[in-house]
Amino acid sequence: MVDLVAPLQTLTEPEFRDFQRMIFAVAGIHMPDSKRTMVAGRLAKRLKALQLQSYGQYWHYVERQREEKQIAVDLLTTNETYFFREPGHFEFLQQQVLPAYRAGNTLRLWSAACSSGEEAYTAAMVIAEVLGTAPWQIVASDISTQVLTQGSRACYPMSRSEKIPELLLKRYCLRGTGEAEGSFKVVAKLRERVQFAQINLNKTLPDIGLFDVIMLRNVMIYFNQETKRQIVNRLRSRLKPGGYFIIGHSETLNGFQSDLHAIKPSVYRAPISGTDYDK
Repeated sequence: MVDLVAPLQTLTEPEFRDFQRMIFAVAGIHMPDSKRTMVAGRLAKRLKALQLQSYGQYWHYVERQREEKQIAVDLLTTNETYFFREPGHFEFLQQQVLPAYRAGNTLRLWSAACSSGEEAYTAAMVIAEVLGTAPWQIVASDISTQVLTQGSRACYPMSRSEKIPELLLKRYCLRGTGEAEGSFKVVAKLRERVQFAQINLNKTLPDIGLFDVIMLRNVMIYFNQETKRQIVNRLRSRLKPGGYFIIGHSETLNGFQSDLHAIKPSVYRAPISGTDYDK
């Protein structure tokens, strides 16, 4: 069969600049020049699907089609994630945060930029182990609708279960059979505690309430300093007094004007009252 679609042209520098500006305007993500090949590779599948011969043609299509802009954003913002990534944070949650839970209150955790949900479900397993049926909930958000759909399905290849402790894997995950063989699904009693929502951290936040814990891990590396400051301030406003703000181990809030107090590397806490902290 003859392929009627001509080979794709190279992503030119002006075309790259268009997509570079778009992703910054939409998501606040700084796409360095070194990512030009990555951008071309991720968008190539859409050019082929739409039978377009150049990235310039695709750019004009994105400008006209709102739905296609979301697809382009999805393709350019997908990041690495896996269960129990940077496990020290979940040990801190289990050993320091959850034992201080007060009965009758609803513990709320926000997994911001959650990607396909592994971080949110990891937190759910840890919280369920400590709090059981006590009231708690997780909001898992991302700018990408594609990864949110995957997260809400809670179905993953079995290879993604390697970091999950055996006890938790047996207790909170179901092994697929038949057509689903080779995959696993998070159990319903955890899925019902996790609410997925599309939230752009670079814009005014929706009314989602206040949180005891906010996790914004391995995301700020994609932002410039001013965008980082704005996003941290937005999320800080959603943290309860004494709440915890957790970032990636390779990230820091040093140089930010914030009342968040570093209690250990990559873990910060909001004042309980005034400028006092619970030591």
